[in-house]
Amino acid sequence: MKVSIAYPPLESEKGVALLGQNRQFQWFNSPTYIYPMVPAYAATLLQSKGFEVLWNDAIAEEWTTRQFDEFFVQEKIDVMMLETKTPVVRSHWELIRKYKRLNPDTVLVMVGDHVTAFPEETMENCPVDYVLTGGNYDFLLASLCEALRDSGGKPDTAKLQPGIYYRKDGEIHSTGPFVLNQDLNQLPMIDRDLTKWKLYSEKNGNYSKLPGTYTMAARDCWHHKCTFCSWTTLYPQYLMRTPEKLLDEIGVLIEKYGVKEIMDDSGAFPIGEWLRTFCRGMIDRGYNRKVILDCNMRFCALTLEDYKLMKEAGFRFVLFGLESANQSTLDRIVKGEKIEEMLESCRMAKKAGLSPHITIMFGYPWEDEKEVANTVCLGRTILKKGWAHTLQATVLIPYPGTPLYQECKENGWLLTENYEDFDQRMPVMKTPMGSEKIKEAVQSVYKVAFNPEFLFRRIIGIRSWADVKFFGRAARQVMGHLLDFKK
Repeated sequence: MKVSIAYPPLESEKGVALLGQNRQFQWFNSPTYIYPMVPAYAATLLQSKGFEVLWNDAIAEEWTTRQFDEFFVQEKIDVMMLETKTPVVRSHWELIRKYKRLNPDTVLVMVGDHVTAFPEETMENCPVDYVLTGGNYDFLLASLCEALRDSGGKPDTAKLQPGIYYRKDGEIHSTGPFVLNQDLNQLPMIDRDLTKWKLYSEKNGNYSKLPGTYTMAARDCWHHKCTFCSWTTLYPQYLMRTPEKLLDEIGVLIEKYGVKEIMDDSGAFPIGEWLRTFCRGMIDRGYNRKVILDCNMRFCALTLEDYKLMKEAGFRFVLFGLESANQSTLDRIVKGEKIEEMLESCRMAKKAGLSPHITIMFGYPWEDEKEVANTVCLGRTILKKGWAHTLQATVLIPYPGTPLYQECKENGWLLTENYEDFDQRMPVMKTPMGSEKIKEAVQSVYKVAFNPEFLFRRIIGIRSWADVKFFGRAARQVMGHLLDFKK
C-alpha cells in the first residue's frame, strides 16, 4: 500500500504558507520552512510497518500546482494525509474535491487543530474519507492504514483507535473522543532521509548555525491552559519521551547528518529532574561541544542554576511567550505568570549566557490604546536593554476550538467568520483601537531593529563569521515581517 504524507501547493500572492505543524498560520514574504515533526513520525511509523511511504511537501519543495497534480495522478496513491489550519481549510476542501475527481480510489485523510475542533464541518464540506482528531495522529494514521490493508479497503471501524471520523451508509460516524494514551517512546526514530530533512535545514530564522533541524521531546505544553493556543485542542495533556531517547536521537543527528543546531518543538520543554538528566547527558556524551540546542520554555519555571546548566549543556536560544505587558490580560488568558517574575526569568536566562526570544501579541478585544502602548514599550525596552536577543510580534487570532474563540462567539467580538481572514494579516476581533492601529503596533515593535542601541548590542555580540551570517538572515526576517504587516 502506498501512503503519501502531503502538503499540496497553496499558491497565493500573500506569500509562502507557513503550514507544517505550526501553532499559528501565516503567509510569509520571507520563506520559512519548519520541519513537521508529527507528520515525520507518521511517515517513519508507517514505513516501519511495511508501507511504501512518500513524503510530498510541495510547499517546501516549491512545486507548482500542476507538478503536484501530475505526481498525484502518476503515483496512484492509496492513502494521502493532509494537515490543515483554519485559514486554508476551505482551500483544502477544494483540493480534496479535485483529488477525488482525479482518483476516486485514493483514501483522503485530514488532520490538524481545525478539524479536531470541527470534524463534522470538514466531513460535510468535502468528500474526505477520514478525519483524525487529536495531536497523536501519527498513531491514528498507522492504525487506519493497517486496518485498510488488512481488510482490503473496508476496515472494521470497531478496531480503529478513538478519535477517527468516517462515513458509513451516507452518514458521519466516529470512533469516539480521541485519547492521548500512546507511549511516545515506542515510536521509531524519525527517518530523516525519508522525510527530506534538508528541505527544512536552512530557511528558518531560528538557526544561528547551519544545517539545523528539529526534535520533539514532548507533546505539547505542560501548562496547556492558555485560552488562545490552538494546540490545547490537540494536546489537552502532556506526554514526554525519556531523556535518553532524545539524547540518542541527537547523537544520530550529529554523527550521521552533521547537524549543527537543533530546535526542539515541544510547546514547553520538560523541566525538573527530566531537564537536569537530559543536560547532564548532553555534557557526559560530549554533545554540548558539537551542537547548539534551542527550545520553547515558560517563564517562572527555572532557577538561575537551571539556566546555567542548560547553557553548559549546549542550549543557546530559548523562546518565551510574554504575550502582553498587562497583568489583567495575562490573567484573563490564563498565562499563570506575573509580569515582574517573567522579566526576571528573562534576565536570568540572559545572565546565564542564553539568548532569550520573546513573543508578544496585539489585538486583544479588551485592550485599549494605553494598554497596547504598554506592550509596545515593554517589547522595545526588552530588546534595547538586551534582556532578550530577539522578539516576535503577531496579531492575536482566536482559532476555532480554543476558549478564546468561544468567548468571541459569546460576546459578538468577531469582525469576520471568513476563515481565510484568520491568517494574522489583520485582526479578526473587535478592538477599541481598530485594525490599522493594531498593525501599526506590530510594525512599531519590529522597527526597534533599526534602533542604534539595539544595533550596537547586536554588533558587539558578534563573535564569528557564523554570527555575521545569522545577523544577515535575521535582518531579512525583520524586513519580511514588516512586509507581512504592511497596510
